Amino acid sequence: MINPTTYAFLCQMLKERSGLILSGDKQYLIESRLMPVARRHGAGSLEELVNVARSPAGEKVRVDITEAMTTNESFFYRDKTPFENFEKLMLPELLKARANQRRLRIWCSAASTGQEPYSLAMCLKEQAALIAGWRIEIIGTDISLEVLEKAKIGMYSQFEVQRGLPIQLLVKYFKQVGDMWQIDPAIRAMVQYRPLNLLQDFSSLGTFDIVFCRNVLIYFEQQTKSDVLNRIAKVMTPDGYLVLGAAETVIGLTDQYRSIEGYRGLYAPAGKDKAGGVRPAGLVRPAVSAGAKGAA
Repeated sequence: MINPTTYAFLCQMLKERSGLILSGDKQYLIESRLMPVARRHGAGSLEELVNVARSPAGEKVRVDITEAMTTNESFFYRDKTPFENFEKLMLPELLKARANQRRLRIWCSAASTGQEPYSLAMCLKEQAALIAGWRIEIIGTDISLEVLEKAKIGMYSQFEVQRGLPIQLLVKYFKQVGDMWQIDPAIRAMVQYRPLNLLQDFSSLGTFDIVFCRNVLIYFEQQTKSDVLNRIAKVMTPDGYLVLGAAETVIGLTDQYRSIEGYRGLYAPAGKDKAGGVRPAGLVRPAVSAGAKGAA
């Protein structure tokens, strides 16, 4: 068992560095994820590892601990509905609205090992005739350098490609390499990966038409959720879309968004569209706040 002092240090460090909140019953998770890190650094126990992390020379250990604890599971076309909404609502609406500029920017803010941005890239590839001549950027970011390196390579196990990926897309867009599957270079080229901590400023990324921020806010405390959502709103186009995970919401956190009528987990900025008009009647409705803006 981890002693209380060690556990408290890890919880505080992870909160400060990544926003991750660990409840008091997560000792098993820390042990399972950090013992390999301890062995890698020649530490015989988590207490020894934490002693190194506490020292001024322990930055590499602190980075490795944070990466090990924030590496989250991902799979292709996760939950299906967001990708159906992308193909049936978001993409058609934005192609119509951007007919003159012929440019779209999409941000996957917790890209992990790349399944989400590559799922979007395959959706776009399947619509090649519609987007011919368009410049479409997909930016994938994550706090973990390790998972981003895997995402860039685009190599996945049999287990990973069996989870959510339709067999016809596996055959069409992947090549078997030994007992692994590598996604097509043309699909990989559609996604740019960058390291990013959502707790820090991300305004330098530019403005986005669609932001996927799925299954990451659930790990943050309320005030951090509010802060991240408010800062995302500042980098979205007025007629853009925010996609959250199935268990996530903006209600009670911010008044910067409206929910999209009939589309669970899909939101639009609360303001007017780029032309200065109001969004089409029935398309959006205000997200009813359960508390004051930014309430913790």
